[in-house]
Amino acid sequence: MNNEVSGRLHKAASSFRWSMAAEKPGSGASPALGTASFVNVLQHYPKEVSKLMKKAMLVALAVFALAAMAMAQLNGVPTAPSGTADILGAHLGYGRGCVMCHAPHSGAGGNNVATKDNTSGDFALWGQDLTPLYGQTLTFGDAGAYPVTLPAQGTITSAHDANTVILFCLSCHDGNLAKVGMMKGKTVETLPIVGGNAPTLLGNDGTAAGNYNNDHPVGAAAIVACGGTYNWDCTGGNTTKISMNGPNSTIFATQNYDIGAINNLSTFGTVVTAVTCTTCHNQHSQNIYTSTNKKYYQTMFFLRGYYQPSTGGNNAAQFCRQCHGGEANEMNGQTAVPTT
Repeated sequence: MNNEVSGRLHKAASSFRWSMAAEKPGSGASPALGTASFVNVLQHYPKEVSKLMKKAMLVALAVFALAAMAMAQLNGVPTAPSGTADILGAHLGYGRGCVMCHAPHSGAGGNNVATKDNTSGDFALWGQDLTPLYGQTLTFGDAGAYPVTLPAQGTITSAHDANTVILFCLSCHDGNLAKVGMMKGKTVETLPIVGGNAPTLLGNDGTAAGNYNNDHPVGAAAIVACGGTYNWDCTGGNTTKISMNGPNSTIFATQNYDIGAINNLSTFGTVVTAVTCTTCHNQHSQNIYTSTNKKYYQTMFFLRGYYQPSTGGNNAAQFCRQCHGGEANEMNGQTAVPTT
């Protein structure tokens, strides 16, 4: 429960105690109504007691309403949450905002970045230098089992092609081959519960330079599938969009969690159920996730879902379970576990 709600409850409780004291007949209000005095009032002043009970009911209703508001702030509400933090968060780029990535004129040159790339800015008005990454093959996850070959210069055909998305993200988040774009290499948010700041440079994270093996798999080999030991009881896969329509995946998708990541699996050539950077991350909203049915959830690290890790809560695990169904409650016989 946040500080505002806690303060309201404290104020309401204090007001109720004073009201009870003030109803006691005699020479002024007393700050504390003792047990004996209360019994005396109960016996001789039933109308006053009735008034007090009505006030108690009003206070109880107020407490219930405030508690419900606090719960709604955490579990998805149909109206946008109020706040003063810009949703771009760290991607405001120390005040530069959208133009840090999308230069309105002249590509990387528009951001005073020297480049010999005569296609710079042609797609998505991208304003970072891509030349160090063009054509590179990087091996992600699980001892390099997920290789990704980035587009060569002059071969990009769409800003929404999955390998191009990876190329764009790495133009700031690489730190090994590509120059760091206005970044300091650490998250602006501290890690929940454990504290500290996580690295934001995949190729220069404090281990060996150019090590991408310890990063979540992306690319055409990072397929989300249905059936099997570690997957959801869904349908689709490869060239067919996944549908969470099995007995367990339906419960997860419609009752326990509003899915965001699995709805953003990407297209790599003819493969549509693969993971890219924007499968898990919405680069334009650091602190709020807006679901497909227009509910709003608090999030962190630009993640597509309710992600606010806390002691005893499971929403961080529920985020991962969007794709990793084999480890979900529903696939292990527990179908009534809420997202907390």
